[in-house]
Amino acid sequence: MTPARALEILAEGNLRFRENRPMARNLTQQVSDTSAGQWPFAVVLNCIDSRTSAELLFDVGIGDIFSARIAGNFINEDILGSMEFGCEVAGARLIVVMGHTHCGAIKGACDDVQLGHLTGLLAKLKPALAQVSEPSDPAQRSSGNSGFVQSVARKNVALTVAAIREQSSILNGLEAAGSIQIVGSMYDVETGAVDFL
Repeated sequence: MTPARALEILAEGNLRFRENRPMARNLTQQVSDTSAGQWPFAVVLNCIDSRTSAELLFDVGIGDIFSARIAGNFINEDILGSMEFGCEVAGARLIVVMGHTHCGAIKGACDDVQLGHLTGLLAKLKPALAQVSEPSDPAQRSSGNSGFVQSVARKNVALTVAAIREQSSILNGLEAAGSIQIVGSMYDVETGAVDFL
């Protein structure tokens, strides 16, 4: 499978999801078919938000994708290692970083929420916040400004895609060779649509 075909499959699956016509699957057969090994075609990094299950949004079955979830869909060493395994060892051809509208983690970063371990997690989203220059009025740079939140979420996706390339020589090399593609995307929690960036 080519990286382009992997992207097409996810786009087609999202269309089926939005049109409420999921592909018929025999889940028992999928469990049996994947019991001896797995060959997912994509790795999806998305938010822990309960509305953003990649398997559902892309209408894929058991064994089709690797799914990594963390609030704010950012990378760390463990997620990068998982992506390297997914692509270099298991043969996935596509990495999708999927942010989403109305993201609570992004809102928390915008509002500088301080709460236990969440404080450190939200700090990892601050670079995206810093790179969105508008609005410049501090009173408008909060979770109360939906447009600002969406801009920060989108910037966070772009920064995460760039960080994957910068921090993983394995993934960067695979992409340079044309073996994989790394793309960003945004999921709209109101419409169900995934927009590939």
